[in-house]
Amino acid sequence: MTTNPVYSSKSALQNTAPQIELRGLVKVYSSEAGEFTALRGINAQIYPGEFLGIIGKSGAGKSTLLNMITGVDHLTQGEVLVHAGGQDVSVHRLSEDDMALWRGRTMGVVFQSFQLLPMLTLLENVILPIDLCGNYSPRASRLRAMELLELVEIEEHANKLPAYISGGQQQRVAIARALANDPPILVADEPTGSLDSVTADHIFEVFEHLLERGKTIVMVTHDLGLMPRFNRHLLIADGEMVTEPTPIPDPVSPSAPRRN
Repeated sequence: MTTNPVYSSKSALQNTAPQIELRGLVKVYSSEAGEFTALRGINAQIYPGEFLGIIGKSGAGKSTLLNMITGVDHLTQGEVLVHAGGQDVSVHRLSEDDMALWRGRTMGVVFQSFQLLPMLTLLENVILPIDLCGNYSPRASRLRAMELLELVEIEEHANKLPAYISGGQQQRVAIARALANDPPILVADEPTGSLDSVTADHIFEVFEHLLERGKTIVMVTHDLGLMPRFNRHLLIADGEMVTEPTPIPDPVSPSAPRRN
């Protein structure tokens, strides 16, 4: 097995044992048009307390890799090991029910499209995963949810429906929901991709606050300009780890080549 290189480390976090190990990850999708290999033998380590960026252009395999880490999708080959809460778990060997429960307690997921339930208030959206895991009484669940909304500075809108707040505010609620059961690991798929720069900076401020609290954060992005914001970054292209960024043409530049 070959080991992928470590890129642009800003810290000595790698001196500790890895919290997540990716071993030879392969993902092949089958369709009527044939097979498509989205991941090609990914090997990587993610360390406790680091802010890791997984960077690549659209279609590189970033979101697929995130789905493998969280167990949202099935591996074709390889293994994801997570060391957290005193347990060593091979994610893809869990049953569907056990994986859902484990993920709720171990790994918070922040989606690019927020995925808040539109018929529930912001407070109710955060309470839902708390109640599903059954770690708190109903009263304690409500208090916990309000604390999280305060953490992301959105508590004054707690009783509003998602449609009545901005995209940046919805992303804050999505982060609060991902933290519902105090997981040690947070993974985020393009959480700032649809936000303006000021709002994106606010989201990074929330992440930095979480890092101070000892969380591990893995974030997927297509934006090469965000590299300096991470403790470390991994570059991915065509389903493989690479050592150099893949150029991403500026869509507003008249000289940029067209992509079909």
